[in-house]
Amino acid sequence: MDGPLKNLLVVDLTRVLVGPYCTMILSDLGARVIKIEAPEIGDDSRKFGPFIEEYSAYFMSLNRGKESIALNLKKEEDKKIFDKILSKADILVENFKPGTLERWGYGWGDVSKKYPKLIYASASGFGQTGPLKELPAYDMVVQGMGGLMSVTGQPNSEPTRVGTSIGDITAGLFTTIGINAALYDRQKTGKGMYIDVSMLDCQIAILENAIARYLAKNEIPKPMGSRHPSIAPFEAFKTKDSYIIIAAGNDRLFEKLCELLGISEINKDPKFSGNSSRAQNMDELKVILEKKLLTRNTNEWVNDMEKEKIPCGPIFNIKEAVENPQVDARNMIVKAFHKKIGDFKLAGNPIKMSNYKDEKTRGDIPDLDEHREKILKEFT
Repeated sequence: MDGPLKNLLVVDLTRVLVGPYCTMILSDLGARVIKIEAPEIGDDSRKFGPFIEEYSAYFMSLNRGKESIALNLKKEEDKKIFDKILSKADILVENFKPGTLERWGYGWGDVSKKYPKLIYASASGFGQTGPLKELPAYDMVVQGMGGLMSVTGQPNSEPTRVGTSIGDITAGLFTTIGINAALYDRQKTGKGMYIDVSMLDCQIAILENAIARYLAKNEIPKPMGSRHPSIAPFEAFKTKDSYIIIAAGNDRLFEKLCELLGISEINKDPKFSGNSSRAQNMDELKVILEKKLLTRNTNEWVNDMEKEKIPCGPIFNIKEAVENPQVDARNMIVKAFHKKIGDFKLAGNPIKMSNYKDEKTRGDIPDLDEHREKILKEFT
């Protein structure tokens, strides 16, 4: 891929999701990524479904455009190969349990002495410091411990996981941000640096309104379904055939909504005349709005509200979301090639840059150890 990170070499010691998501972004931005995998086993996610024939669609969706070589970093012969690759690298990304690479002789302290310009990023469940640093963590563990599950779901519902692995994905995103900041710093200082990202830290960082409410007001937020805790109307409403999302985030938008629904008179009611008062009377407001919304289908309301520039939308399933013409226009479904199964569709890169074309294809999907001969010829 062409991009702003072209000619940078990333050594990818990651597996499953948090690390591969980070290195996938780096690859989409033009970096060359060499994925170091365990011999015979490879990335754990090669065994995760869904499968196309015997190949993991999960793995393929995260590892397009990378090169694969299998190395056992406990063996001297393989360590020599790894050292040769690392000597040419700009970035190392790993998501092992803290202390693992130190035992193999590849901790930051050892590596930075040999390669002072290397940017070394570690993404782990709890980070490299603190009382929990040695504990393993999966996505749902940090969703729970980070408070996210406590504000997700319907009121009084059982604990509800966010429908995507946001614990891993946010850590992958923050790691990518850290790496790009470190690249800029290296231009100024000529030195690499160590980046320590914790999945739990990332969940705390994205708590947004919930953490503000607690730290400012000592209130402990609870699940509110689709509602926003301090903006109204800002939730899903029933229509004649399904639901519509309405996000009237200020007083003028609320006025326009009321005009469209034929209930302008409620603007004069002190309970609904300002956002703060509406937020305190959400239940009553919802009854009034749904009485009107239930008279027509969602698509009819969406069409009318879009004409008035009232933020709204239907609730799509994944098929509908993927096939949305807007998603197609933004090139958010692309394809990569696998030598056994052919073209494979996957999510594109949401970062659009004026200096680089957003290609409709991505680099090929690697089989385990597929690029050994090429890499050995180049680096040894």
